[in-house]
Amino acid sequence: MWDFRMGQAIRLLLATMPFLLLRLAVYFGITLAYVLATGTGAGLGWGIGALGDEGFRAGSTFFGGLIGFGIIGALVYWFREYLLYIVKAGHIAVMVEKMDGGSLPAGRSQIDHARGVVQERFKEASVLFVLDQVVKGVLRVIVGMVRSVVRLLPIPGATQLVGVIHAILRMAVGFIDEVILAHAIRTRSDNPWQSARTALVLYGQNYKSMLKNAVWLALFVYGLSILVFLVMLTPAAALAYMVPGGWGATSVIIALLLAWSVKVAVIEPFAVTCMMQVFFSVTEGQQPDSEWEQKLEGMSDRFKELGSKAASWVGRGKGAATAQA
Repeated sequence: MWDFRMGQAIRLLLATMPFLLLRLAVYFGITLAYVLATGTGAGLGWGIGALGDEGFRAGSTFFGGLIGFGIIGALVYWFREYLLYIVKAGHIAVMVEKMDGGSLPAGRSQIDHARGVVQERFKEASVLFVLDQVVKGVLRVIVGMVRSVVRLLPIPGATQLVGVIHAILRMAVGFIDEVILAHAIRTRSDNPWQSARTALVLYGQNYKSMLKNAVWLALFVYGLSILVFLVMLTPAAALAYMVPGGWGATSVIIALLLAWSVKVAVIEPFAVTCMMQVFFSVTEGQQPDSEWEQKLEGMSDRFKELGSKAASWVGRGKGAATAQA
């Protein structure tokens, strides 16, 4: 069925407990900010609504909450590259080290240690963020190739099947792009662009195994996220009761936010750990296949972009070395 070992993944996550706690604090903090900003906006809207009739008050309460929600959404979007750099990449760094049998510092020093590893590999947040976006672009091309193959198969209801597969694979890409970053950390590459290019070729030549496991994990994540959402409806309803105007959708929105925070803080790291197991196992001892490299060159401009950025990164390093000499 699948090639990952859940027990080992759980033990690995527990060994990185400081990062799990950091993720929970960060993402529950974001959820709390959403709730407070939405409630404050709704409260202001409810107060302004006193100037009109019941219909006006309901509308102003709704739009006040929506504006508060939008403000926090904009702030999270603005800081997304730092979340990737400090939280996600740092967690990957310590998981890779633990997976390879290394010893990890305890407590807060584990987070400081990871930050040093990430900074050494990627230099700054903007480099890692752009690299992540380029990698996702290449992965989407590979997934699109798989989707096209499924569409051509003589299967009844193939159109509907493609839609379901697309939704699952889109989530699966979110696991795999972090595995590509893990490859750069594990190989201690001085050139993250070249490392990502190599990892994508290795992924391409093993795409059947990688996607099979990614689909199983996506189904697991979907199912567990729905379960968490249902559990969160009760505390969400209590929080929604305190929102002025108490509009009906509030409890559902809060439950979705709480479920999202659990998903990104705990469930997704578990899925990424499982995908790291599969990737490191199936690519062990392999060399990048030149045919797959050429295929990706022809399929994806993003893959070509990786090549040009890798060359300029090497050139910059040589220039620095020359200057020092």
